[in-house]
Amino acid sequence: KLHSDLDKGVGTVKYTLSGDGAGTVFTIDETTGDIHAIRSLDREEKPFYTLRAQAVDVDTKKPLEPESEFIIKVQDINDNEPKFLDGPYVASVPEMSPVGAYVLQVKATDADDPTYGNSARVVYSILQGQPYFSIDPKTGVIRTALPNMDREVKEQYQVLIQAKDMGGQLGGLAGTTTVNITLTDVNDNPPRFPKSIFHLKVPESSQVGSAIGRIRAVDPDFGKNAEIEYNIVPGDGGNLFDITTDENTQEGVIRLKKPLDFETKKAYTFKVEASNLHLDHRFHSVGPFKDTATVKINVLDMDEPPVFSKPMYTMEVYEDTPVGTIIGAVTAQDLDAGSSSVRYFIDWKNDVDSYFTIDATEGTIATNELLDRESTAQYNFSIIASKVSNPLLTSKVNVIINVLDVNEFPPEISVPYETSVCENAKPGQVIQTVTAADKDLSPAGQRFSFRLSAEASNKPNFTVHDYRNNTAGIETRRNGYSRRQQELYFLPVVIEDSSYPVQSSTNTMTIRVCRCDSDGTILSCNVEAIFLPVGLSTGALIAILLCIVILLVIVVLYVALRRQKKKDTLMTSKEDIRDNVIHYDDEGGGEEDTQAFDIGALRNPKVIEDNKIRRDIKPDSLRFPRQRPPVEDNTDIRDFINQRLQENDVDPAAPPYDSLATYAYEGNGSVAESLSSIDSLTTEADQDYDYLSDWGPRFKILADMFGEEESYNPDKVT
Repeated sequence: KLHSDLDKGVGTVKYTLSGDGAGTVFTIDETTGDIHAIRSLDREEKPFYTLRAQAVDVDTKKPLEPESEFIIKVQDINDNEPKFLDGPYVASVPEMSPVGAYVLQVKATDADDPTYGNSARVVYSILQGQPYFSIDPKTGVIRTALPNMDREVKEQYQVLIQAKDMGGQLGGLAGTTTVNITLTDVNDNPPRFPKSIFHLKVPESSQVGSAIGRIRAVDPDFGKNAEIEYNIVPGDGGNLFDITTDENTQEGVIRLKKPLDFETKKAYTFKVEASNLHLDHRFHSVGPFKDTATVKINVLDMDEPPVFSKPMYTMEVYEDTPVGTIIGAVTAQDLDAGSSSVRYFIDWKNDVDSYFTIDATEGTIATNELLDRESTAQYNFSIIASKVSNPLLTSKVNVIINVLDVNEFPPEISVPYETSVCENAKPGQVIQTVTAADKDLSPAGQRFSFRLSAEASNKPNFTVHDYRNNTAGIETRRNGYSRRQQELYFLPVVIEDSSYPVQSSTNTMTIRVCRCDSDGTILSCNVEAIFLPVGLSTGALIAILLCIVILLVIVVLYVALRRQKKKDTLMTSKEDIRDNVIHYDDEGGGEEDTQAFDIGALRNPKVIEDNKIRRDIKPDSLRFPRQRPPVEDNTDIRDFINQRLQENDVDPAAPPYDSLATYAYEGNGSVAESLSSIDSLTTEADQDYDYLSDWGPRFKILADMFGEEESYNPDKVT
C-alpha cells in the first residue's frame, strides 16, 4: 500500500505505478494506493521486482512528491522436487571388491531457495539395490555393501536412488534416478580342462606345420583375464609337435613340427599345460592358475610317395664326356609297410633336359649328348620318382650337374702390347710386363709359366723373366741397340698353363727400337728418322714425299695404259670371223653348249650325211619358207617324222637341239629290236590306237589324229 502525506482522503491525489511488471504482474489502486498481484508469481522464474510510484494532483496532473522506488521480493515455498540432471547413471566396480569400495557419486538439484527454510535441503536414499550397495544420505556417494561379489555369478546390477527435500521429512518432495552398475572382471579363476585326456588321429602324410588337432581349457573370466597360453610339457613325443593359441577361440592348436612315419612309430603321448597370461597377485592364495591334460596321438598309415635319399643332388661331369657315360644316380624308397618298386624319369620342361637320360629302374643318370662347358656350365632339372603299385604317388627332386672344364685352350697374352726398347738400354732392364689369359675355366691355384722358345733362347737380345705370379717381364740382355742395324725384334714367348693336359702357345711380341734421352724417355720411333740427315727441315721432307708420290702416280698410269692396249689387240683378233685359228685357252660350255658343234650328230650318225651346214658359226639371218607337204591319209608315221626332221635340218634358223631329231631314231642293230609299234608287221587295219587317249594331254593330238583316220576308214562297215 502506498500513501502520501498530502493525501487528505478527499480524492485529490492520484497514485501511479511503473517499473518491472507494472500493469502486467502488479496493478495499483489510483485512489487508495493499494498494490495487487494480478497473476501467480514464481520465485524460481523471478525472485524480485523493482517498481517506481508517484503521487499526482488529480486536477493539475502535477506530481505532489518526488517519484519513489521500491522492491517487491517473492517469498519462496517448497514447490520444486529435487532432480538428477545427469541421470540415469552408468558405473562399474571390480568384482571381489571389499565392502565400502567406491562406485559412483550422484547429485540432485532443488530449484527452491536454499536460504529459506528446508525447501532445498536434499537427502539421498536407496529404494532398490540393497543389500549389495549403500549410499551416503548427504553426499550421494554409492559404495559396495557386500564383500566378494562375483562377476561370474551376477554381472549387472540396477540401483534406484531417491533424493528428497525438506531434509527427508514428511511432506517433502522427492525425485529418483537409476544407476546401472557392472561388475568388471578380475583374474580370479584359473583355466581348467574339461577332460584329462584328449585323443587325436593324425595321418602320417600330414605336412610339417599343418594343424592336426585342437584342445581347449575353459576360463570363466573375461577379456585379457581369460587369455590362455598352452605349452607342451617336455616328455615322450613332445619334440615332434608344437602348440599355439588361437586368439579368437582361446583354443590350443597342435601343429606338426617334424614328419610322421607310421612304420617308425604309431602313437605319441605327451602333456599340455594351460595357464593364464595375466595374473592378479591378490588371488595367488587361491591356487596355481594353470591346468594340465594328456594328449594321445595315433598315427594313421597312409600310402605315401617314394622318398629320395637327399633333398637335392649335385653331380659333376667333364665336358666332351662320351655319350652314355654314367655320371651319378638318385635313390628313392617306398617306406610303406608293403614296399613297392620305384620308377624314375626326367621331368621334361625344355630342350636342355634332353642332354641327359636316366635309367628307369636303377636311377642312374648318363649323358645323352656331348657337353660343352663354354656353352652351358651348369644344368638344372628335376627327377620324378613314382611307385609301381600307384603311379599317381610321385615325388620330385632337383638335380644340378656342373660341367667341369677340360683344358682345351692354351693360354695367350691377354692384350696386344706395344713394346719398345731404347737404343741406350742396359742389360737386365725390364721393358715390358706381360700377363696371360685362358679361355678355359681356370681352377683355383692355376698358374701360367713364361719362357722363350727354343730358337730364341740362343739369341743375345732379350730374355723372359717369369715372376711366378702369372706375370713375366721382358728384359734386355745386351748393352745398347741400334735402329740403323735393326729396328724391329720379334720375340717368341711360350706360355704354358698348369692344368691337365698341359696346353701351351707361342706368342710373338714385336719390340721396336727407339731413340731415348738419358732418363729413358722415348724421343722418336719413326723410321725416316734413321736415314735422314739431322739438319733436314720439315719443308724439305714434305717436298721429297710429294716427288715420290708423283713418280708413283706416273708409273701406275703407264702400266694401266700398256694393259689396256694389249687387251684391245687381243679382242680384235678374237672378233675376226675369218680367222680360223682356235684359241685353246677358252673353255667351252660343256654338253649344253650346242653352238660349238652339232650334238645331234653324236646321237644319230645319219645326220652327218644329211646335214652339211656348219653349226660352229652363227648362220645368216635368212629365213626360208617351210614347205610342208600335205599329209595323206594312212601315211606311215615314220615318213611323217622323217619329213619333219629333214625340214628342220635344212632350215638354218632352226635350233640344233630339236627334241624330235634327237629321239625319233632308235638306232640300228638293237638286240631287243624295235619296241615301237610303227615298224610292226601288223596292218593298219589291225592296229588299235585307242590307248593313246589314256596317255594324257601330251598325246591328245596323236589320239585325235589316228582316231579321226579310223573313223573315216572306208573299208570298215559302220
